[in-house]
Amino acid sequence: MNRDEIIKLIEGNGLTLHGDIEHFAALVEAAEREACAKVCDVLAYHPEFASDATKLAAMAIRARGQA
Repeated sequence: MNRDEIIKLIEGNGLTLHGDIEHFAALVEAAEREACAKVCDVLAYHPEFASDATKLAAMAIRARGQA
């Protein structure tokens, strides 16, 4: 995430960095996981990289946020 995306994430969720840092960190982690999973989703359908492994990778990345 770049600086502007982080600021949008903070403001868009009504957070301040006074007491909300744990919530903010969780939002950043979730956004990063989803970005990584989306890359796997794209690769899963790319002719050169398509495989069950890329589909499983996307599922595994998303599952990390459920634990």
